[in-house]
Amino acid sequence: MRILIFSILLSMTINAQSNVETIQKEINNTVWKPFQKAFETLDADALNAIYADNVIRVTPQGIDIKNDFKIQNVKRFKDSEKIGAIIILDFWFDKRDTNETTSYEVGFYRIASTINGETSYSYGQFHIVLKKINGNWKITQDWDTATINGHTLGKTDFEKQQPIEF
Repeated sequence: MRILIFSILLSMTINAQSNVETIQKEINNTVWKPFQKAFETLDADALNAIYADNVIRVTPQGIDIKNDFKIQNVKRFKDSEKIGAIIILDFWFDKRDTNETTSYEVGFYRIASTINGETSYSYGQFHIVLKKINGNWKITQDWDTATINGHTLGKTDFEKQQPIEF
């Protein structure tokens, strides 16, 4: 009897893990891969489309609940385009908790910005909440920072893992 119960529990755990992995692959293909491409091609409209209509965006500058960040994305990408910036976005996940309708994702990013042959890097940590809305995964909460407990994130922090590749 114990063996049967153990087998059932093991099977349920494996099926749940398999389902979560399938959902995370879907999120990778419908959110993160397009997010990275939009960022690197300076396509603000494509980037903004990945976000829900109502988003809570938190940065060191404050809380945005009016989607002002979407307007800033358009301006920032146009400015970057004007000066010929080349952007490369790399990131990896530290933690992902996912079910059928919601995913909470924590990770680290590196943005390489090359202007006139000179490259500068920005590093940070992100916390993202995704919700499945009308059959599509959308970012509903977005928090990021360049410092944790007074420590400015940098190359060493980012290089603790390899960036995700699609």
